[in-house]
Amino acid sequence: MQTLGIDIGSLNIKAVVLDEEGPIGTSIMPLGDEVGDSVHAALEKATTEAGLSLDSLPVVATGVGAKTISFVPQQKSITTCLARGIQYLFPSARMAIDMGAESTTVIKLNERGRLTDWANHDKCASGTGLFLQQMAKLMGLPLDEMARLSLQARARADITNTCAVFAESEVISHVHRDPPTPKEDIIAGIYYSVVSRIMSMCKRVGITREVAVTGGAALNDGLVNILEQELGFEVLKPASPQIVAALGAAIVARENSEKGTKK
Repeated sequence: MQTLGIDIGSLNIKAVVLDEEGPIGTSIMPLGDEVGDSVHAALEKATTEAGLSLDSLPVVATGVGAKTISFVPQQKSITTCLARGIQYLFPSARMAIDMGAESTTVIKLNERGRLTDWANHDKCASGTGLFLQQMAKLMGLPLDEMARLSLQARARADITNTCAVFAESEVISHVHRDPPTPKEDIIAGIYYSVVSRIMSMCKRVGITREVAVTGGAALNDGLVNILEQELGFEVLKPASPQIVAALGAAIVARENSEKGTKK
């Protein structure tokens, strides 16, 4: 059975076509001004890669924009889809940290991939992805270069705010000190300010190994490195951390279809 899952985020749309062997078509596309057109483009790319027609596939949508898509009637919460996707990729995982563009979500799941607890933060500019993009612009560095430099840090600059407005002032003050704070230490401080918020959520639900990371910011090795330092152990990271929720949505679509077949 082939099914399709789509995750409509605040910056990107992710789609996954799934069969019995695993994902056979994927797409990650930026969210344009016309959400419907962007969704259709992402679905077409994933289904074309899989060699299938959209009309023939059961579809489940998730993400912040799922309710805006009337032609995908089946929807599931992002937390449930993350749990299903993580359980599929890492059966040993009992916790996942999803670091998205505008929010960070921590979930706990049981051995069947069912959600048991969760915590979310989506206030101000503390959503991991956008915050890091703003800081990269301020530092005048590409995100991948920031990540590389942070691994060379000998200390972490004191960046107490994850709100971009106040964090920007703190970063500027470090740059203009005499002598200036080393660039790599500033970046490590930026990452730690994000990780400290994540750790608060982790402690709220209770840290349970193994822990997986998902979302676009999971591609940032510098951020993940500091997260691992604070956790005290290595995390599990998918090869494509951005598509995990879409994968989970495709799994839910398969579960729904199987339930319908049994009736």
